[in-house]
Amino acid sequence: MIKDTIVDGFNNAPHRSLYHALGLTVEETSRPLIGIVSSYNEIVPGHMNLDKITEAVKLGVAMAGGTPIVFPAIAVCDGIAMGHTGMKYSLVTRDLIADSTESMTLAHGFDGLVMIPNCDKNVPGLLMAAARLNIPTVFVSGGPMLAGHVNGRKRSLSSMFEAVGAYSAGKMTDEELTEFEEKVCPTCGSCSGMYTANSMNCLTEVLGMGLRGNGTIPAVYSARIELAKHAGMQVMELVRKNIRPRDIMTAAAIKNAVTADMALGCSTNSMLHLPAIANECDVEFDLNWVNEISEHTPNICHLAPAGPTYMEDLNEAGGVYAVLKELADAGLIDTSVMTVTGKTLGENIADAVNLDPETIRPIDNPFTKTGGIAVLRGNLAPDGCVVKRAAVASEMLVHEGPARVFNSEEECIEAIYGGKIKDGDVVVIRYEGPSGGPGMREMLSPTSAIAGMGQDKTVALITDGRFSGATRGASIGHVSPEAAKGGLIAYVQEGDIISINIPEYHIELKVSDEEIEARKKTTELQVKKNLSGYLKRYSQMVSSADKGAIINVK
Repeated sequence: MIKDTIVDGFNNAPHRSLYHALGLTVEETSRPLIGIVSSYNEIVPGHMNLDKITEAVKLGVAMAGGTPIVFPAIAVCDGIAMGHTGMKYSLVTRDLIADSTESMTLAHGFDGLVMIPNCDKNVPGLLMAAARLNIPTVFVSGGPMLAGHVNGRKRSLSSMFEAVGAYSAGKMTDEELTEFEEKVCPTCGSCSGMYTANSMNCLTEVLGMGLRGNGTIPAVYSARIELAKHAGMQVMELVRKNIRPRDIMTAAAIKNAVTADMALGCSTNSMLHLPAIANECDVEFDLNWVNEISEHTPNICHLAPAGPTYMEDLNEAGGVYAVLKELADAGLIDTSVMTVTGKTLGENIADAVNLDPETIRPIDNPFTKTGGIAVLRGNLAPDGCVVKRAAVASEMLVHEGPARVFNSEEECIEAIYGGKIKDGDVVVIRYEGPSGGPGMREMLSPTSAIAGMGQDKTVALITDGRFSGATRGASIGHVSPEAAKGGLIAYVQEGDIISINIPEYHIELKVSDEEIEARKKTTELQVKKNLSGYLKRYSQMVSSADKGAIINVK
C-alpha cells in the first residue's frame, strides 16, 4: 500500500508523530488510508448536504476496515455565477479541482479515494483527477434536487430563467415572478432537470465509477445516505482487489458514456467533459464519435428542459441502469466493461427494469430515432460545434436567417430585453470561447430570455461560448476555432446569412471566400487585455472547445 512508504519503518517516525498530532491511533494508521474528497460548502445548493454524505462515507470506510480522512474540493454554483463575470470562473475550476486533488492525494499517500461531487465542473474535475491518479476510487454524488411546483406543474431552475424573459416581455406579473422565485428550487441538490450536474452524475454511473443510483436518487432521500455508506465500504473492496480508474474508464466505457448521453439527452457540456476525462485516461476522444453513435442511438428520455419529466421521475422509472438495460438489449453498449462494483456493467444491469415507459421510452418507441446531441461542421465551425438537438423545436432543426452579431453576452442580453431580436434572426455571440472569454461562459441568460419571450421556435443562437444544460432551443455552442483564435465567427457581419441544418450536421456562413479573405485583412481580433491571476494563465494555456477545453501540458 502507498501508506507503507510513509508510515512504516524508523525513518518514517516524523510522519507518525504528525499522525499522532491529528489524534490518529496506531490502529488507524495501520489500516489503508482513504481520502474522502468532500465538495461541501455553504454557497452551492447542490453541496449544502454533502457534510451528511461525507459522514456517511466515513462510516462506510471505517466499517469496512479503512481509515477515512477528509479533505476539500472547491465548487462553483453555475446558477449563481450566471450572467456576470462570475461565470468566467466556472469551467476553469475543473482544472483547479483536478490539480488540487492530485496534489493532496500524492502529498499524503492515500491508498484509495471516495469522491463526493455534485455541481457542475466539480464532477468532471474529480473524474479527471481519478484518472490521473489511478488509485482505487469510488464516486458518490450529493444527488438531484426535487422539482418545484408552480400552478400545479413541476418546475425547475430553467423555468426561473425563462420566467425572467416572460416578465421582460410583459407576459408575467411581479407576483407571478415572485412565486416562481420562491418555488422552483425547493430542496438542496443539483438542479432537478437533465442539466450538466445531473448529466455528469448519471454518466459517472455509465462510466462505471459510481454505484447504482449515483445519478438519480434525490438529495433529500435517506437512500442517498445509504448509498454513501456503501460507497465507503466499496472503496475498501477496490483497494483489496486493486481495481483502478483506468481499469474502468477505458475507451469502451467512454463510448458507452457517449451512447447513454444520446439516449438520456444530456447537457452539451458533456462534449467538453468527456473529451477532457478521456484525455486523462490516455484515450483519444474523436468528436466524430458523437454523430456516428447518435445515428443509431435513439433518444429515449426527455427530461427538463427538453420535456416535462425530472430526475425524480427518472429515478422512479428505474434510473440509469434501466436506460442502460434498454440500450444493452438493443446491442448498443459494451456490457463487458469493469465497474467499481467489481463486476461488469452487464452483471450490474442484469436485473434492471424499466418501470415507466413514458419517462424511459422503449427502444422501439423513442422520442427521436437519433441521439440527443449533434456536432455540426461547416465553414463557420470546421472543427465542430455542438447542439442539444433533443431540446430543439422541430421548426428550428433547419433554419436560415440574418446574423445579429454581439461581441459579448452582455451586449446580446441588452438587445434581447430591448426587443431588438426579430423572428428569423440568428444571434451570434463571440469572444466568449475558452481562451477569448476567457473561461467559456454559459449562455443560459440569453437563451432563456429568448425562450421566455416566445422566440425559441423562431430564433437561433450561435456562440463560441457554451450553454447551460438548462438551455433549450436552437442554441449552438462550442464553435471551433473560436473568435479570439481567428475562427470564422470573428468575421461574421451584421446581416450575413447563416444556414443551419441539424439533421445533416451542417452549419454555413453564406459569404464568399473572397469576401471572407478581404474581411480578414481589415478586421482586428479582439483579444482581452489587462487579464490577471488565474484567468490570464488559463487563457494562455487552454485548448479549443473541440479538444475539451483542456489545459495544454502535453
